[in-house]
Amino acid sequence: MRILLTLPPNIHQLEIYRVMGMKVPPLGLAYIAAVLEKHGYKVKIIDSPTLEVDEDKWIQEVKAFSPDIVGMSLLTPLAPRGYRAVKLLKRELPDVIVVAGGPHPTFLYREALENGFDIVVRGEGELTTLELVKAIEERGLDPEALRRVKGIAFKDKDSITVTPPRPLLEDLDKLPWPARHLLPMDKYTLFGKQLRVAHVMASRGCPYGCIYCSTSYFWGRRVRFRSAKNVVEEIEYLVDKYKASYVVFSDDELTINRVFVKELLKEMKERGLDIPFACGARVDHVDKKLMELLFKNNCKTIYFGVESASQETLDRIGKKIRLEQIERVFKWRKEAEWGREGNIIASFILGFPWETVDDMKKTVDFAIRLNPDYAQFTVLTPYPGTPLFEYAKKHNLIEDWDWEHYTTLRPVMRGFNFTIRQLERMIKYAYRRFYLRLSFITRELRRGRLGSLAGILAREFMRYLKDLVVHPLPWRTG
Repeated sequence: MRILLTLPPNIHQLEIYRVMGMKVPPLGLAYIAAVLEKHGYKVKIIDSPTLEVDEDKWIQEVKAFSPDIVGMSLLTPLAPRGYRAVKLLKRELPDVIVVAGGPHPTFLYREALENGFDIVVRGEGELTTLELVKAIEERGLDPEALRRVKGIAFKDKDSITVTPPRPLLEDLDKLPWPARHLLPMDKYTLFGKQLRVAHVMASRGCPYGCIYCSTSYFWGRRVRFRSAKNVVEEIEYLVDKYKASYVVFSDDELTINRVFVKELLKEMKERGLDIPFACGARVDHVDKKLMELLFKNNCKTIYFGVESASQETLDRIGKKIRLEQIERVFKWRKEAEWGREGNIIASFILGFPWETVDDMKKTVDFAIRLNPDYAQFTVLTPYPGTPLFEYAKKHNLIEDWDWEHYTTLRPVMRGFNFTIRQLERMIKYAYRRFYLRLSFITRELRRGRLGSLAGILAREFMRYLKDLVVHPLPWRTG
C-alpha cells in the first residue's frame, strides 16, 4: 500500500506560521513515516506550510502519488482547513481512505469524523497507524477488523466506535529516527532566516497536567526518555548528513531527569560534538550546578515557563512551582559568571479567567523584574482535551469558536473581570513594556543583536500606537 502523510494545505497563511516566520519539521509525521517504511510501505510526506502549498497544488501532489491512505495531522488551529481539504479530497479521489491524527482529533474525534475523515488515530500514533494500515490492507474498512485496532475511532453505520486506548510505547529507543529524507530539510527557518537546525525529541510525556496544556493528556502523565546514546547518535547523524549547526530539543522539559542530562552532555563530549543547543526546563528542576553544567557545555538557550506573578494562579493551574523558586533561578543567573554564557527565555500567560487587569499588569512587572533575555507573552487558550477547555465551557467564557484563532496569539475567551478586547490590548502592552525599555535596547545593542529585532519591534510598536489612538488602554476604560 501507498500512504501519504500531510499537513493541511494553505495553512502557511495562518497566524502561527505567518507571524513568527518559523518553519519547523513535522516530526510526528516523520516518525510515523519511518515506522511504515521500516515495514515495507511506500510513504510520502507533504509539509504544506514549509513549502507553502495551496489547495490546487496539494490535490495535484496527492493525485500524482496515488495513495491508498492519506493521513493528516491536525493541531487545533489547523482543523478547519483540514476539514476543507478532506471534503476536496473526497470529491477528487472518492475511494481514498482518510485518517486524522494529532491533538485536535484525538480529543474531538466525533467532530473529525463528522467532517469527512474515515478514521481517527487517538494519541501516540506510530504503532497505531502501523496496525491500522495492516488491518486496512487485509480487510479494508471492515468494522470487525477495525475494532481490533487499539487507539482509534471510526464511523460504523450511524454510530461511532471508539476502541480501547493503546498502551504508551515503553522503550522509545525502539522507534526508528524520523524519516527526514522525506522532508524539505533545506527549507526550515526561524524568524524568516534559514538555519541548519536539528529538531530532536528526547522524551515524551509530562507528569504535571497543567490545566491549559494538552501535553500530559496526549503523551501521558509519565515521562519516557530515550537513552542518551540513542539521542546523541541521532544528533551526530544530523550533523554529518544535514550539516546541522544547532540542536533544539522539542521536549517540554529536558531537565526533569538530571541523570539523563548528565549522560547526554557526557556522550556529546566524548564524541566531540561541539554543537550548541536549546532546551526547556522548570525552575524547580534546576540548581546552580545544573545550570552551570548546561551553560558551560554548549547550552545557549534555556526556556522556562513562569506563567504568572500570582502564587494563587500558579496553584490553580497546577504548575506546582513557587514564586521564590522562580526568583531564585533568575537571581543565580544574574550573579554567576556562567550566567553570561547563554540566554534565558521566560514565558508568561495573560488572561487567566479569575484574574483582573491589575493582576496581569503585575505579571508584566514581574517579567521586567526577572529581566530574562527574552520574554514571551501569550494569551490563555482553552485547547480541547484540557481541563481549562471544560472549565471555560462550564462558565460560558468562550466567545470565539473559530479554531483557526486558537493560536495563543489572539484571545478567544473572556474572564470574569475583563473582556476579550481588554486582553488583546494587554498583550500589546506587555510586549511594549518589556521590549521598549531603554535597558533592554542598550543590552541588545551591546550584544550586537538589535538589528533584526529592532525591525520587528518597530512594526509592532507602530501597530500598537495606531490601535491606541482608536482604543484607550484597558485599565483606563470605564
